[in-house]
Amino acid sequence: MRNALLLAVFAALGACAPSDSISRDTEPYAGIAEDEKLTLLGTEPFWSIEISGSSADYSSPETPDGTPFEVERFAGNNGLGYSGELSGRAMQIAVTPGECSDGMSDRSYPFTVTVTWGDDTLYGCGFTNNQRFTGDEAP
Repeated sequence: MRNALLLAVFAALGACAPSDSISRDTEPYAGIAEDEKLTLLGTEPFWSIEISGSSADYSSPETPDGTPFEVERFAGNNGLGYSGELSGRAMQIAVTPGECSDGMSDRSYPFTVTVTWGDDTLYGCGFTNNQRFTGDEAP
């Protein structure tokens, strides 16, 4: 009985072995060049962030003229991250390649976005000056 139990445990552990289909790529994401201007946007609530180099600008209906802040960029394995502080609250931005819809227009964007700002989480889409959205320019 004990040998059967050990054999079952080893068989289960063997099933947990890494699959050849899992990417082992450890290179930093290079899909957005450092000199590309990145535009991020979301709905409900409406917001946008423009990032150029280490400068960012956050806009919303409450701040239509925007609020500038500084960000640090880092490249992960499958996307970019930015971190900074806006209005005394930490902001973390994750930009990942993948088709995205804003839900309000017929546009399709090349990046999905998650923004954590203090205790709030915002979801949206993004594009760059070199990797534009598809659909109407002015929906």
